[in-house]
Amino acid sequence: QFIDDILAESQKTVLGHEKEIKALFKNLSDQELVDKIMAGVRKEEIQLEMNHLVEYMDDRYPFYLDPMPNLYFTRDPQASIGRGMTINRMYWRARRRESIFMTYILAHHPRFKDADVPVWLDRNCPFNIEGGDELILSKEVLAIGISERTSAQAIERLARQILFDDQSTFTKVLAIEIPNSRSFMHLDTVFTMIDYDKFTMHAAIFKEENQMNIFTIEKDETKQDIRISHSSQLKQTLEDALHVDNIQFIPTGNGDAIDGAREQWNDGSNTLTIRPGVVVTYDRNYVSNQLLREHGVKVIEITGSELVRGRGGPRCMSQPLYREDI
Repeated sequence: QFIDDILAESQKTVLGHEKEIKALFKNLSDQELVDKIMAGVRKEEIQLEMNHLVEYMDDRYPFYLDPMPNLYFTRDPQASIGRGMTINRMYWRARRRESIFMTYILAHHPRFKDADVPVWLDRNCPFNIEGGDELILSKEVLAIGISERTSAQAIERLARQILFDDQSTFTKVLAIEIPNSRSFMHLDTVFTMIDYDKFTMHAAIFKEENQMNIFTIEKDETKQDIRISHSSQLKQTLEDALHVDNIQFIPTGNGDAIDGAREQWNDGSNTLTIRPGVVVTYDRNYVSNQLLREHGVKVIEITGSELVRGRGGPRCMSQPLYREDI
């Protein structure tokens, strides 16, 4: 069934050769099969009779099964939220197959198959949502970016699920609108939590006078439906939701017009927080990294001359499955 699902979502390039591709797959070990699905099937790997005109055009496109080059951004196809997960419908069709893996992991992996893991939103949802827009701020507060890749409809559907499910501890969902742009593709490319009271932030997400659109979704007075309230002040909204005084925003590139734009493009805002006040970042974002240290944050730098070309940082390349209650 796993192979069938992969092929069914690869129809554009499979070109009616499911039988031959399945035969190739059945001669592979489990590890080889997974590697091959991720790497793709090139046309020279399968010997075919030439029955269709397109088969004489092999030099025009090299694959029968497209590779999945974005899979190293493990944050996006799914998100671990409380004791459950979202298995996401990706924005771009080229990435939608990626979340098939987590569907099968939850169903069949020994660690998960009998664990009764709630799926707050599955990949059959008609609306797009990606893990880079899903940020856990506390066990009660979830922030989600309204972005190029995540729709308002998906956010409301997820909010209705986690706010009313007995297995969920969440009481608020903050829907944060960011510019609809590839350079700001997810909330975590412009905004990440790095300590109880500190956030990295790219200044360009704000409108005039440091304003933006934030929508707080919570249960209404009847506890039977949701209530949505609007705010334009991110700092005040976060302080109220997290019960923290004087939240600090640490601007990417120190807010400089040139350094900020350059380091945001190199994922200077996409920090991976491994404990409060300890983050992993690219070493190339030296202005942002120095500013983090000046704010008392421990910075662990990694090289990323090739990784950064894929347009993602350390947070994009990680997928937490368990969080300590801190």
